[in-house]
Amino acid sequence: MTRSDDMKPSAPSSDIHHTRSAKGKAGSSIKLFLVMWIVLIALGVVGTYYYSNHLQQQMINQLQAHNQQQIAALKTDYENQLTTISKEVEDLQGQVQSFNELLTFTKDNASNKTDNSNKLYTQLSEVKKQLETLQKKMDLLK
Repeated sequence: MTRSDDMKPSAPSSDIHHTRSAKGKAGSSIKLFLVMWIVLIALGVVGTYYYSNHLQQQMINQLQAHNQQQIAALKTDYENQLTTISKEVEDLQGQVQSFNELLTFTKDNASNKTDNSNKLYTQLSEVKKQLETLQKKMDLLK
């Protein structure tokens, strides 16, 4: 009987030990599974953050390049307009000088019978108006 008594208590203790180790293994595998999911989610969040920063920087670089091209085009256009207006102003200044010389000559040679000086004054006034208009346009471009 002692043998059967020895056998009975040892059998339940091994069942208890076996059950506890199975529960311990199942609990640790669940914890490992949860930790892996948390790590994967964290990696996904970090990857998304870095990728969005990369895309943002890429867009900023593209916008800067596009803006530089537009600024260069505007600068070229501005310089062309300024050059054109400067040439027109120089031409008008030459005309004004010619009219001044002609006016001086006409005043010196004018008699009471001719009224050429009034015509020249009118033409000179028109040229001065055009010159002032061009000067205003040039000031606006500056």
